[in-house]
Amino acid sequence: QVRLVESGGGLVQPGGSLRLSCLASGFTFEHYWMYWFRQAPGKGLEWVSKISDRGYSIHYADFVKTRFTISRDNMKNTLYLQMNDLKPEDSALYYCAKDINGEQRGQGTQVTVSS
Repeated sequence: QVRLVESGGGLVQPGGSLRLSCLASGFTFEHYWMYWFRQAPGKGLEWVSKISDRGYSIHYADFVKTRFTISRDNMKNTLYLQMNDLKPEDSALYYCAKDINGEQRGQGTQVTVSS
């Protein structure tokens, strides 16, 4: 059974940083591209970033480029998202997913950026 558990969210001031983690189980993590999505209240699911199975190919949505860094540790079955220079508009529930549509995702971790 696929299980994805996100952690690391919280309340941070504008300009601050957070590091999200996603622990995967129930599938061969190192064989899959992995994705980060987010969803703000009243809005749809928004793709944030993706990383190839071995981490050699990485892509970001334009709105997070240069501020966020996706990475993975296949030995630990863990996906990461380092978020720097956070803005209030980054506030959302952040999910990791193992499919490009975000249908197979975890329960999410809340990120709130506010002064």
